[in-house]
Amino acid sequence: MQDRPDPDALLQRIQQEQAQQQRGRLKVFFGACAGVGKTFAMLSAARAAQAQGLPVTIGVVETHGRADTDAQTAHLPRLPLRALPYKDRTLPEFDLDAALAWGAANPEGLVLLDELAHSNVAGSRHPKRWQDAEELLAAGIDVWSTMNVQHLESLNDIVSGITGIRVWETVPDQFFDAADEVVVVDLPPDELLARLKAGKVYLPQQAERAAANFFRKGNLLALRELALRRTADRVDDEMRAYRRASSTTHEAVWPNREALLACVGTGDNAEKVVRSCARLAAQLDLPWHAVHVETPEQQGQSATLHPQVERTLKIAQQLGAAACAVLPAAQPAQALVRYAREHNLVRVVMGRSTRRWPWQATLAEQIGQSASDLDLLQVGTLPGRSAATDPKAPRTSIAAPRAAFWPGYIAAALACCVAAVIATPLANVLELTNIVMLFLLVVVGVALRFGRGPAIMAAFLGVGLFDFFFVPPRFNFAVSDAQYVVTFAVMLVVALVVGQLTAGLKVQAEAATDREHRVRSLYDMARDLSAALLPEQVAEIGARFITGEFSAGSTLVVADDDNRLQVLPGGTAPVDMAVAQWAFERGEPAGRGTDTLHSSPTLVLPLKAPMRIRGVLVVAMPQHQGQGQVPGVEPRRLLQTCASLLAISLERIHYIDVAQKSTVQIESERLRNSLLSAISHDLRTPLASLVGLAESLAMVQPPLPAHQQELTGAIQQSAQRMSALVNNLLDMARLEAGAVQLNKAWQPLEEVVGSALAASAPAIATHRVEVTLPDDLPLLQIDAVLMERVLVNLLENAAKYTPAGTAIHIGAQAQSDAVSLTITDEGPGLPKGREELLFEKFERGTRESATPGVGLGLAICRAIVQAHGGSIRGDTIHNAQGQPAGARFTLLLPRGTPPTDLGTDTDTTSEV
Repeated sequence: MQDRPDPDALLQRIQQEQAQQQRGRLKVFFGACAGVGKTFAMLSAARAAQAQGLPVTIGVVETHGRADTDAQTAHLPRLPLRALPYKDRTLPEFDLDAALAWGAANPEGLVLLDELAHSNVAGSRHPKRWQDAEELLAAGIDVWSTMNVQHLESLNDIVSGITGIRVWETVPDQFFDAADEVVVVDLPPDELLARLKAGKVYLPQQAERAAANFFRKGNLLALRELALRRTADRVDDEMRAYRRASSTTHEAVWPNREALLACVGTGDNAEKVVRSCARLAAQLDLPWHAVHVETPEQQGQSATLHPQVERTLKIAQQLGAAACAVLPAAQPAQALVRYAREHNLVRVVMGRSTRRWPWQATLAEQIGQSASDLDLLQVGTLPGRSAATDPKAPRTSIAAPRAAFWPGYIAAALACCVAAVIATPLANVLELTNIVMLFLLVVVGVALRFGRGPAIMAAFLGVGLFDFFFVPPRFNFAVSDAQYVVTFAVMLVVALVVGQLTAGLKVQAEAATDREHRVRSLYDMARDLSAALLPEQVAEIGARFITGEFSAGSTLVVADDDNRLQVLPGGTAPVDMAVAQWAFERGEPAGRGTDTLHSSPTLVLPLKAPMRIRGVLVVAMPQHQGQGQVPGVEPRRLLQTCASLLAISLERIHYIDVAQKSTVQIESERLRNSLLSAISHDLRTPLASLVGLAESLAMVQPPLPAHQQELTGAIQQSAQRMSALVNNLLDMARLEAGAVQLNKAWQPLEEVVGSALAASAPAIATHRVEVTLPDDLPLLQIDAVLMERVLVNLLENAAKYTPAGTAIHIGAQAQSDAVSLTITDEGPGLPKGREELLFEKFERGTRESATPGVGLGLAICRAIVQAHGGSIRGDTIHNAQGQPAGARFTLLLPRGTPPTDLGTDTDTTSEV
């Protein structure tokens, strides 16, 4: 029977479909590398769509001078490109506003955007072209675009390792996966190399470099495999989403892709099943799942069962299972078949089972009868192995003892005897069929109260008592009429069936009631946590939930900003800080019922929040005969859900506090920057006048006396120093306000260093400067004026705090993704423990010092370097005796790929 759809999931799917209908459709022509024909295929498909009456326009298409591609654009309308200034020239760029206006006039229109990973020219609305496409899609406009596999963010490092060329322009995987359609444009490597040699991909000089670097056959084969695998994964995700959204998940599996399902049982063979499935999956390179079905009968079994199943699932997770799940169900075969079909798992791996009764089918036979489309693989049993001899089996000393079974059977026997006593005086009044109903009623009552075993006993005992006391001849088991044999058989069968059904429904009803109670309790807890504003309130809510559900004590241990654990007051569970620290550092449960520190009297669960682990939850389970009970699979899952809710609530409180502090800090910084900017502007004019007057006094005729000339020079130097300080204040305010626009250009580092040495010549005149720059340093895309300011500040800083006559060293080194520039002096070094604080505003190496300055130079350096996407740090150099021997400042500037021609598209230059 087909399951009814979840109303919440159905409503969510309807809402997603409505939102998708209002959004434009994205179609991506996807290839392994440049030259496979993505743009040509897109234009050909666009011309076919135009022939069918669909409005089509070219937003931007890069043909790279290819005649066949140019021919495809002949009859397609184009949107005018937007001219944007770039350095000393003007570059054409996609006009997003024009495309939005065209889309508003053509509701069914289609815009072609070539090279989805392209970086827009500075001054565009978005830095990336895929962001332009996202705005068009949000406006309901369909977009077709092209991209290569190396432009996917998740595969960028892999492609870089294969080809040795780093591609800096990428597209997020989420945007690619959200595309409505992906068309793979494929070309064999030999044919692509032939096109390259024929000049159909790049110009001749570019083609020669490409063939020697990027376009090697091995690279092309690897990129082709990556593109096809990535597309196959996306198609597989689409297929699974389709099956979940439709009713096909309840039908046969689709063996389009092999996958395994390991059935984790409760016997000693469970671990062998998991390991065999893992080996088979590794050999075939297949994904696999591990599932355990928890039946209602297991709730009354020994508590040793739950740690055994949990340990087996943990082994499956360590061996690489894609998913591990516990499914509560009355019929294991139906639950396994349903799970396999929902996840499209073709092969089921399970242990070999034997019949308990001749008429009872094994689990494998039940699965085979209900799902003929599934392949069944049975694993052989381990000879001579039992839980008693297994050293890894959980110890029964930490488990609650099994409840006594005999009271139910005694009660069943007494109930049947009472029914016989009650029916004896009625034997002459009631028909035998009515007396049979009385015994059947006893079987139903026993099944409801005591379960299957006592109900079976009541069925057999009821038949015997009915035969002995009421069937003639009475008071013996002889039967005078053969028809009574049929009565006995029917009575026994009906009693057994009714008893079994009643007992099963009772267990299922109890399980459903418990599950509903837990869900309601979790809802109440989540509602209370949403209103909590303090960690103490979170601890009190969690303790109330755990006490109500498990009658257990709990204590919340939270981590501060330095990852030090602190016990919140009000807890009722003892805390072993060693166990708590272990669980916090490794993010795994510890303590009673786990494989780690199981002798601890408490269970410790890490509080895993989305950003980081926020602490641990310590739970002391109720005591039973001096030993703490071990929670089963379902209670453990409930405890982990509780821990997750507590962690999320603690993280929410943390970020509320961070947001409040950030708001206050932002307002303080804004006020301070406004004040500094106002003061700087007001001081610049009088300072400039003061410097000019001092220079005028030095040039008056006749010349001033010597002592007056000395005073004039001192005035001039002080005014210039004050002017420099005011300029630093103004620059810092402008940098933090974002008013400084970087004028990046590809520059040699040698020229920036040379201009900085010339600008700081007066300050470093008493020092020896040694410059060591390798000849093979690459060009850097930097703002030369601002980077010169950084080097000047560092050189002047070194000159201030080092003795005269000492050396200042400047060196550089090219790395794989950056260029490292170091400035080293031979002074006293940086204050220990305050290396990072020196880069804050108004922080100085020595708070009370005669050295002039207000502590803004390094702050300006960091702001400029970070605006370039780099980093700067400072440390102290020590000599062989461990004494400070100087300070070293290291700049890391990102290393890009200098274009051979600014007019060449980014896709071409990044690959060549």
